Amino acid sequence: MKKLFLNFLFIFISLFAFSQKNLIEEHLIWYNTPAESWKFAQPVGNGRIGAMVFGNPAKEHLQLNDDSLWPGDPGWDLPEGNPSDLQEIREALFEGNNVKADSLFVAKFSNKTIVRSHQTLGDFFIDFNFKKISDYRRQLDIDSAIVTVSYKTKGNKIKEKIFASHPHDVIVMSITSEKKGGLNGKIRISRPEDKGNSTVNVFTDNNLLKMDGEVTQYGGKFRSEPFPIKKGVKFETVIKVDNKDGKVIAGNDYLELKKVSKAIIYILNNTSYYHNDYKEQNQRQLSEIENAGFEKILSDHVADYQNLYKRVSFEIEAPDFTKIPTDKRIKRVKKGNDDIGLETLLFQYGRYLLISSSRPGTNPANLQGLWNRFIEAPWNADYHLNINLQMNYWPADVTGLSELNYPLFDFTDKLIENGKEVAKKNFGCRGSFAPHATDLWAPAWLRAPTAYWGCSVGAGGWLAHHYWDYFAFTRDTLFLKDRIYPALKNTAQFYSDWLITDPRDSTLISAPSTSPENRFYNDKGEKVATCLGSAMDQQIIHEVFTNYLNTCKILNINDSLTEKIKKQLKKLRQGFVVGSDGRILEWDREYKETEPGHRHMSHIYGFYP
Repeated sequence: MKKLFLNFLFIFISLFAFSQKNLIEEHLIWYNTPAESWKFAQPVGNGRIGAMVFGNPAKEHLQLNDDSLWPGDPGWDLPEGNPSDLQEIREALFEGNNVKADSLFVAKFSNKTIVRSHQTLGDFFIDFNFKKISDYRRQLDIDSAIVTVSYKTKGNKIKEKIFASHPHDVIVMSITSEKKGGLNGKIRISRPEDKGNSTVNVFTDNNLLKMDGEVTQYGGKFRSEPFPIKKGVKFETVIKVDNKDGKVIAGNDYLELKKVSKAIIYILNNTSYYHNDYKEQNQRQLSEIENAGFEKILSDHVADYQNLYKRVSFEIEAPDFTKIPTDKRIKRVKKGNDDIGLETLLFQYGRYLLISSSRPGTNPANLQGLWNRFIEAPWNADYHLNINLQMNYWPADVTGLSELNYPLFDFTDKLIENGKEVAKKNFGCRGSFAPHATDLWAPAWLRAPTAYWGCSVGAGGWLAHHYWDYFAFTRDTLFLKDRIYPALKNTAQFYSDWLITDPRDSTLISAPSTSPENRFYNDKGEKVATCLGSAMDQQIIHEVFTNYLNTCKILNINDSLTEKIKKQLKKLRQGFVVGSDGRILEWDREYKETEPGHRHMSHIYGFYP
């Protein structure tokens, strides 16, 4: 009996120890070296402003961003296309002339190449020139949204904490030194030139370091032609330093730390996009910061962030590799090793990035979230609507962050309003049209020099799905009535008017239609993009019609549009058609693909999620 009891005890202790040892939930991304380049720096953000932290002991570097830093809107015109041009494209497709359809789609309905980019706010530097560095560690704690950099210089410890506070709307950096003689170094701020043109003025004012500027785009393009944009969002960046011991000396365009044992650095930025009196807004925030003090700003930041972040916990049984720097763990995985803990970290990191780049009242997360070091960013760091913007918000509802959808909805509402003119003038349709890409000013016209890349009509429906998802998770009937119903109605109305009858089988189809960024070989062996009802378009329209009718049923709406859509839904060609080889067709017929294994898998849209 005693032996049996000891066996049970051993098994219990072993199981307890196993569960305690192997249940992993990770929150730290850490390195034992400074960031060698921008992509290895660590992001902080409060939804509106943010920074990439390099953690360099010789020259600390924070690359700064504001989500409203865009060149202005010159009032660019709609493309020249009209319903007659649309009919010509459809007739070309009926005749099997996809090349002509592709060419006309771009020529008549696209503003072709556009260069108007979200831009960097600038760069913050502290010239420490620390040498003989040891015990270096740079980490992002996504549980508290704080970057910590610590190291020893000649045996003396230096520690930095950097975070972006949402409650107080400020980027904060605290630096402490155990080094005799404290911290000594110049604090500077700058911004890259725009094609050789300076866009900022840096100066000191009452012991504050300021950068005053306006966004331009001298390399701008419209309809693939040069179009310099010389006006844009105006901004002011203000840097304030509170110091313990020593002095903070103001130069003409820098602040200098002299024998400071602890420095608290506040970085504020406001723009004309959010505030007509953006400079006065900075002054108001400075007063609030002075009244609050560092400890309250820190505690408020953590409480605000964790109210969102801690709604989801993701634990998994796995070996503990947390003592290995994150970059080295990634290299291990690339060599074929398993690291399940890294997957839990990636899951929570996605939530961290959304919390940090999208909050109620801000702009939505763009192609790079919030963080962008360029004056002319890849793909303009804009809003791509053929998967990218939507993908940013996939974690929102399913991971307890539904209110982070508000910037997406606010922006889409503007796009819907602008899209009414495009729908009517370009396509002769009611409702509203959304293009495959847009920017801060929410223009709704198509842009791209090629049909396969930019001539897509499914974006509006995909965005409308996010409204319905929000209702599915929240059951907010007031929001359904006031916000979701108008969005779905405008989108459904456009598709209802857009559909045509396919002469081959009398079903209703979207035409001209493409599968985002992909092409096929037509019967003549030509590489083409447009067809008569791609799988993705058909699936999206079916989803829009279904969600619209469900909304109307809940709201007790029954009118001529609902009746029309009920009939159209029955005649709509299926979005899922299986080919002779067992695969789901991406286009209207079984064409040979120009790029098998293409990165976009648009034809399985209907399976998500």
